[in-house]
Amino acid sequence: MSKNGDIRLPVRKMYKLFINGAFVRSESGRSDPLRDGEEFAANIARASRKDARDAVVAARAGQQVWWKMPPGGRGLVLYRLAEMMEARRAELTERVQQGTDCDEAAASAEVTAAIDRAIWYAGWCDKYAALLSTRNPVGGPHFNFSTPEPTGVVAVLAPDAPVLLGLVSVVLPPVVAGNAVVVMASQTDPRTAVVFAEAVATSDLPAGVINLLTGSRAEVGPVLAKHMDVNAITYDETERELAAEIENEAAENVKRTRPRSVRTIEEWFSPDAQSLSEIEAFSEIKTIWHPAGV
Repeated sequence: MSKNGDIRLPVRKMYKLFINGAFVRSESGRSDPLRDGEEFAANIARASRKDARDAVVAARAGQQVWWKMPPGGRGLVLYRLAEMMEARRAELTERVQQGTDCDEAAASAEVTAAIDRAIWYAGWCDKYAALLSTRNPVGGPHFNFSTPEPTGVVAVLAPDAPVLLGLVSVVLPPVVAGNAVVVMASQTDPRTAVVFAEAVATSDLPAGVINLLTGSRAEVGPVLAKHMDVNAITYDETERELAAEIENEAAENVKRTRPRSVRTIEEWFSPDAQSLSEIEAFSEIKTIWHPAGV
């Protein structure tokens, strides 16, 4: 109630898409209502095919800027993202609690694990290339060596749960590898993902490196799978009908696919859910030949 006695209505948050470093409404104007139990909670923007195409264009431009940054600089930027997540800890905890119907302690534990995972991956930016590179033994007057380069634009269909830790775990490995991503957030409750995007917006990540869409995976996932400027896509293989459609569409341009098996909540928290192999999965190992002694 205001000072003059009038009843003040709460300011409801509008959950938008995050494309090219800006929060935008769907070009179609569509949204989906989200409820907490029987009570209306928010309207969530429903991404269209056009929104998906716009996000891919932004990702392609952002990837060129991101990959040209020094590896150590990319690590500092991702550490800054972890700092911004820490600054939004209270709101992230509240959204995780709402989105998963867990208690505050469990929600806080997930936020802590997600921030720690972001820091863990930030530390790999200037290290993974050395571990994935090698000089190969060959016969003849030549030598060759292999080194990783980014795949390009990666589409990510994030898991529904855990809403934050699962999102961070599938988004950051391709970003560490120098890629840009277009992410479909949790379909059951994407509010946490949008707050994560707000942390991205206030970090030093170049526009377009992380783009976040909300809405229907069944509608947008196949669009990303068949987009000729998307180089890889990762998704839940247990959503069999959608997974089959994605694989068929991805075959059109021999797009790299990275199906995931569903992990339990405990497995997402496990150290095994973060690894160098997750970064390698979104790297192209390029081999260069050179005459020996020249």
